[in-house]
Amino acid sequence: MQSTKGTHSDSNYAYKRTVNMSFEQTIAKTRQALAAEGFGVLCEIDLKEKLKEKLGLDFRKYVILGACNPPLAYRSLQEELNVGLLLPCNVVVYEKDGDSVVAAIDASRMLSVIDNPRLESVAAEVNDKLRRVVDNV
Repeated sequence: MQSTKGTHSDSNYAYKRTVNMSFEQTIAKTRQALAAEGFGVLCEIDLKEKLKEKLGLDFRKYVILGACNPPLAYRSLQEELNVGLLLPCNVVVYEKDGDSVVAAIDASRMLSVIDNPRLESVAAEVNDKLRRVVDNV
């Protein structure tokens, strides 16, 4: 049985939730939740594997999913061609104290580095979708 330990944002750049599920279950549910909101995973970085490979270090299970919602990415690119420097939206899943954490970037904060008010509505829509992703894991 899975339970939720809570949904919260303890930073000004992410929205996260801790769940009482295995890391593997959390990754699978995160992928499903992303797909349900129209996101595809463009890239996946296994930090545990990479830190072991590159530095010989042991690290907790930690995966970065580079998620993209094509219609929203396209709208953003129509407003600001260089917004691609900030794409895709990262979602992370990692182990912490026997539980799993899923966290998503705050798109409004991320896009605030670009001085283009026309991106605000797209960022708000991305945030709504990413919050639902996190909440549905």
